[in-house]
Amino acid sequence: MKENVASATVFTLLLFLNTCLLNGQLPPGKPEIFKCRSPNKETFTCWWRPGTDGGLPTNYSLTYHREGETLMHECPDYITGGPNSCHFGKQYTSMWRTYIMMVNATNQMGSSFSDELYVDVTYIVQPDPPLELAVEVKQPEDRKPYLWIKWSPPTLIDLKTGWFTLLYEIRLKPEKAAEWEIHFAGQQTEFKILSLHPGQKYLVQVRCKPDHGYWSAWSPATFIQIPSDFTMNDTTVWISVAVLSAVICLIIVWAVALKGYSMVTCIFPPVPGPKIKGFDAHLLEVTP
Repeated sequence: MKENVASATVFTLLLFLNTCLLNGQLPPGKPEIFKCRSPNKETFTCWWRPGTDGGLPTNYSLTYHREGETLMHECPDYITGGPNSCHFGKQYTSMWRTYIMMVNATNQMGSSFSDELYVDVTYIVQPDPPLELAVEVKQPEDRKPYLWIKWSPPTLIDLKTGWFTLLYEIRLKPEKAAEWEIHFAGQQTEFKILSLHPGQKYLVQVRCKPDHGYWSAWSPATFIQIPSDFTMNDTTVWISVAVLSAVICLIIVWAVALKGYSMVTCIFPPVPGPKIKGFDAHLLEVTP
């Protein structure tokens, strides 16, 4: 009797599996954690790509533990980062600690797991783009005109505490040009550009990067029209040439004075007296 029950159970299970296979129902495919990002070293988010769902509703969960711990934790927030993501708020984020995480996919036919991913928040920082990009053409008197660019750091980053250092990069190009001109601005939040084509409409963007981490996306482009008279006044050039010439003359005079020569001696050297080879001048002296 027991053998008949066991055989019936096995037969029913095989029939169920065969039916599922015929309907294209399979265990879920292997998911993949493809990116983790922190905008400010205080929070971070990880995203994964689902595998095939096997033709069935599939549930995903992310579990993790910190290096040196054995207790597993489940993702604290599946909503903030959008679909297929896990967000770690401030209370769940630790600097200089390695997170070991994986994603589990489950449906009626079984489960599959992603590869483990090791994450150190210090090295996944990618800030938001800079804000409030302003561009203006400056044309001061007797000086070369220039393009003045100014911006603000992302709002999620606190630079006053010294906990965060940002570096900036600017790119610009004429509207119809194919290649960008890139300038590194360091830590400053304003920049001057002198070499521009008059009469052109330029696109300007800026991005930022922490001391450890990745460049942000470029900020939205700002447009600026360069005036047709965007040229340098010649007065500045002639003043520079005159000052340089005066300095060179003073250096020459000073060098000549050090050698003990007067200007007249240098220009009109003395003429040497005549000398006859073999003639003794003492013979001309009058003897008493």
